[in-house]
Parts: sequence; C-alpha cells; structure tokens
Amino acid sequence: METFISVVIIFGLLISFHEFGHLLLAKRAGILCREFAIGFGPKLFSIKKGETVYTLRLLPIGGFVRMAGEDPEIIEIKPGHRVGLMFNNAGLVNKIIINKTAKYPQAKMVTVEHADLEKDLLIKGYEQEDGELISYPLDRKADYVVDEQGYQIAPLDRQFGSKSLLDRFLAIFAGPFMNFLLAFIVFIIYFSIQGVPSDAPKLGKLVQGDPAAKAGLHQGDRVIKIDDHTIDSWKDIMIYVNQHPSEELSFTIERNNHIRHVDVTTNERKSPEGGKEGFMGVYAPTEESFIGTIKGGVTQTYFFIKQELIGIKMLVTGAVGLDQLAGPVGIYNITGKVVNQGFLLLLNWTAVLSINLGIINLLPLPALDGGRILFLIVEGLRGKPVDPQRETLVHFIGFALLMLLMIVVTWNDIQKIFLQ
Repeated sequence: METFISVVIIFGLLISFHEFGHLLLAKRAGILCREFAIGFGPKLFSIKKGETVYTLRLLPIGGFVRMAGEDPEIIEIKPGHRVGLMFNNAGLVNKIIINKTAKYPQAKMVTVEHADLEKDLLIKGYEQEDGELISYPLDRKADYVVDEQGYQIAPLDRQFGSKSLLDRFLAIFAGPFMNFLLAFIVFIIYFSIQGVPSDAPKLGKLVQGDPAAKAGLHQGDRVIKIDDHTIDSWKDIMIYVNQHPSEELSFTIERNNHIRHVDVTTNERKSPEGGKEGFMGVYAPTEESFIGTIKGGVTQTYFFIKQELIGIKMLVTGAVGLDQLAGPVGIYNITGKVVNQGFLLLLNWTAVLSINLGIINLLPLPALDGGRILFLIVEGLRGKPVDPQRETLVHFIGFALLMLLMIVVTWNDIQKIFLQ
C-alpha cells in the first residue's frame, strides 16, 4: 500500500507539473483551454474555474490539456436545427441549447438557417416557420449546452491553430520544460536536507559495521595522509582506498585540532570495470551552502538529462535492447524498493523520473510533444501548416505504436519480476 500511495503521489506530481506547463503557456497565448485533466478514463472529480474544467480521472497514467481547435468541436449546428437561445443583459446570446430544450422554457426557440460560432459569431434563424430571418449576435464567451452540460464556444482567435508559430511551440514545449524545472526544484530540496557534496579531504557519514567505523574514524575527521600519501581532497581518499583492497592503511587525521593515527583494514568488492577495489564504508563529506544547493540542483539536473540522452542513443544504435526499458510495472517495482530505502532516495528518484518524462516527451515521435513540435518545424520550413487530417492520422498511428511498445515493455517487466 505504501508503494501504491508513493507511486500515485509521484506520478500525480509529475503529470500535474507537465500539464500545468501546457496550460500556463496556452492561456498566456490566449488559447481557450476547455479542460485540464490528470489521468485518463472516467471522471472521479471535476470543478470549473473560469473557462477551464479541472478534472481528476480514474487511471493515473497521464493527463492532458484540451485546447480549442486541436480537436473537432463537440457539436456542429446545421441549417434546420431547432435550438433554444438565451441572452445576457447586453442582448447577446450567451447560451445555445442544443437538446432537451423543454428544460429551458425561458429560451427563445429558433430554427437555424446559418450558424457561425468561430468567425462572425452569430446565428441566423426563424422563430416561426414563415417568419422573418433574424440574426442573433453571440457573446464571445457563450456556451452551447448539450445534455445540460455547457461548453464554451471557441472564436477563431481563441483556437490553437490561430496563434503564432512561437506561441504554439512554447505551449507545447512548456510541458517537458516544467518536468526539468520540477527535477531542479526536487534536487534543491534534496541537497537542502542531505547537504551539498564536497571535495574537501574529510570523512562524511560512516556506515556502522564497516571498516572505517570499526577502526574508530569519525564523521568530520580531516584526512592529512594515508600511509605516506598526502591527501588534498575527498577524491584522493577514494582513489587511494579503491587501489588497496583488503589492506591495512594508516590514516593520519585531524580531529578537534589534534593529530591522530588510525589503522583501517579495507574490505574488498567488485569494481565497475570487473576487477577488485577496496572500500571502508564512508560517504562523501557534505556542506550547507545556499549557492552550493542551487549549483547542485543545476548540476544534477544536467547530469541526468545527459545520462538519459546517452541511454536513448544506446537504444537507437542497438547497444541496449528493449528488455532494458522499464514501463509502468517496472517503475512501480523500482519505486517500491526505493521507498524502503528512505525519503531522500525517493526524492532523488522523483527528480530522475521527472527528467525521464521530459526527455521522452521531447522525442520526435507522433503523439508525443516532440512529434507535435516536429510538425511545427515542418510548418515553419514550408510556410504553411501540414494538413490537419494527415497530422491527426500520423498521431493516431504513432499512439497505437506507442501502446504496442508499452505492452511489450510491460510484459518484459512482469517477466523480470517473476524471474527475480
């Protein structure tokens, strides 16, 4: 249960930041945002603030911002359609009742001859069959009501496609950018609690039961020499210890302005290169510094972005296979292990996942933000947009392929869990 709650909170946070980026820049550009949704599937909760309905949906595996003009309008009013009209104090139509008009006895019933809800913002129609054709101007924020649910009309200048190339690019790019920003913020919190790694020739936290603690070394001890080797940094300590597995080393340290000598016999473990290396159970020293915390946030965010790009390159070149990818099941399993190792590691894992989400979304693949940006780049080069129907088809095919990939990755995740 603890793992499930952690996953829901983490994914909710990542998705919320991502979609909030889209929402913020879309609204800044004047785009009508009909819905801000966390999750997919049936609605669990919804509330309308201003023009936007904020919803929480059943499946916490994504989210979306429904911008006017990206999808076909929910309803099309055609000639001969009988609708009810309601007016504001200025005499402009502010509600168009599409069906169940009997529930709105105060509405004026009109048989539509012509309706333009995007450009001219008017409805022309007849109150009586042999009556006069009358034009009814619309309020720019008028709603059309379907099954007693109101949907705001979208004048052309409020639609996604009517905005400049730069505004549309920013509205799309803002989602992944917010994931990078979230990672930066989480790393700052992490370093504020944990401390900023330092290269000073000092000892950080000691692992109880490991050689350093057994020998009597303390956190904060300044190492002057190891054997006859002068130490100037934490890196010097690590290099020397790694080079001497299962050996007794003589540490010359300074503690409380006194020089002491402590002998430590290192343990042995397998090195990343496959050989042997020594270790004694000491973490790097840390320091408290506001500037260092900010710098640490930047450095860690850059490092993991770089590592993610290297991983994608290896996947594309075939250096690693699809079996190395982790889907929702794999991430859930890893998160469960991280939760058991403490809050700080969970913070670090949250930041890494946020970077992962940002990078993946920027890949130039259909149905992802990167694919949409690619179409905008093509539009900029051509001087005109790609046919909307073709773009929709490409995104649909891309989404289907992504779902197929997700199934394959999930199957691999399940196999790994049961083979552990």
